[in-house]
Formats: sequence, structure tokens, C-alpha cells
Amino acid sequence: MQPLRKTLRLSRPTFTNNLFKTTFVRRRVRLRLLSRTAMGALDIALHILLSENPAYRNIPFPDNTEEKRMLLRTLQNVRPPYPVNEDFLKAQDAELQRQMAEKGIVALSDIEPCRKDRRLRLWPGDITRLQVDAIVNAANSALLGCFVPMHRCIDNAIHSAAGVQLRLACDRLMQEQEHPEPTGRAKITDGYNLPARYVLHTVGPIVRNDVLTPKQEQELADCYNSCLALADAHGLQSIAFCCISTGEFGFPKRRAADIAVGTVRTYLDTIASTHINTVIFNVFKDDDLSIYRNLLS
Repeated sequence: MQPLRKTLRLSRPTFTNNLFKTTFVRRRVRLRLLSRTAMGALDIALHILLSENPAYRNIPFPDNTEEKRMLLRTLQNVRPPYPVNEDFLKAQDAELQRQMAEKGIVALSDIEPCRKDRRLRLWPGDITRLQVDAIVNAANSALLGCFVPMHRCIDNAIHSAAGVQLRLACDRLMQEQEHPEPTGRAKITDGYNLPARYVLHTVGPIVRNDVLTPKQEQELADCYNSCLALADAHGLQSIAFCCISTGEFGFPKRRAADIAVGTVRTYLDTIASTHINTVIFNVFKDDDLSIYRNLLS
């Protein structure tokens, strides 16, 4: 069979003062496909991302799927929010949907309601698998996701699974706002390649040296209230919260869980017009699971 040649065009960023600018030059990228199936979506996405930056020229192309996926996530993580090629989006979305199918989507029906309060549910695992109206992302004040390659924070995980469109959407919000996101507020974006329809982004308080103040406790409660109110404003019925501020931001876990459960219950009890009928507390570590089990059982 004769090789099939395909030419893709994309924009490449111009660097100025170590910052990516929204000035681009056109660059031709030739991808040689041995057949229509020889180069899959993952390979195409990688070739396009690697071609965007001359500094990536000497990065060896991985031989196996696991390493290719790690490289894709790394390049997604470090990529600033400049315009993206449509051919890349098509390939990236196909690959991310394939990864999601392999991980498995978790529906509401897969999670048992709590006995004491059937509006609440507890689920340990990857929040990016949840098929709910919205998941909550513990963001930083820039609201652009985590730029550290392969970092284990929730912000990185959500942006990696959603695709580069999420960072672009957040950037549009921040360009309109023209200032860092305040602590305790919330923003909403589409979920893109996530099973969740939307992502709610909130910036929690940062606790240093385990010194917790009443102001920080109120700010954490504000995060939960802001997310719930924003979900209600969009008519959403199900929302999944991560453990806001307890990771990189250092909020004591037990007190954070007390605030989370108490704030959610108070909101659902007092807002008679709420659309929300299901709130999931998503945990990833064993100690968080134990804390929430004690609170909800």
C-alpha cells in the first residue's frame, strides 16, 4: 500500500520575554501515515503539540501507549492558553474519550446515598470519572489549571482529562475579569471531555504552618456556598465536591470536612428553591475517606 501523506497546518507561538504571546506564525507540519489506522489520534495529537515549540524538537517520540499518554498530558499541562489547531482538538478529544472509556464512567446510580441523608453521597476515586451535572475543581487564583507536568493535584487531573479547551475557557473568563480570582468565589465552564457537563472552579484558602483562623474557615464555607449557588443559578441537580484546600493549600482535613458537610446541609435545608438534589463528597485518600465516613454515617 502506498503511504498516505497528510499535511496539517497549525499556528506556532512566538516567544517574547519568556511569555507566550498571542502572535503566531504559520507552520506546515507533514505527518506521514502508513495507512489510515497506522497513526491513531494519540500520535496525531502528539505530533501537533511537539511541532508547536522549537524547544521540543529533540524530544524522542515514545514507543508505547503509556509513555505517549504521559507525554500528551505533560504537553497539555505546560501549554499556555493560546489558540489551538482544529486537527489537534479532533485528535485530542478522540484520545481523551478513549482513555475515559478505559477508566470507566461512574453514574449516580453507581453510588449509594448516605443512610442519614439521602441527598448526600460519598465516593472514593477519580473525580474525573463522575457523570454528574458538575464537578468542583480546587483552583488557584490564576484559574488556568496546574502547569506542573504530571502533578498529582486535582486541578491538574481535571484539566488533563477535560483537554486544553478547559484552560482556554478559563483564560477567557480571566481576561474578562482582569484580576485574580478571589478566595471563596466560583466560576463555571463546560466539562468538555469529562463525563460531567460542567466544572465549577473555586479558590480555597491557603493555610500555612497548620495555623487556622476563623477567616479561613469562613472562606472555605464560602467556597461551598458559592459553588452551590452557581450550580443552582444554572439549574443543576447534581454536584460533586473534591476536598477543597486540603491538599496543596494545607487546610486541616478534619475541620475542612466538618465545614464541607455542615455548609452543604445548611444550604440544602435553607434554600427552598434549590434545584440540587444530590451532592457527592469525592475523596481520594484513605484518611479523607475515614473522616467523611464518620461524618456521614
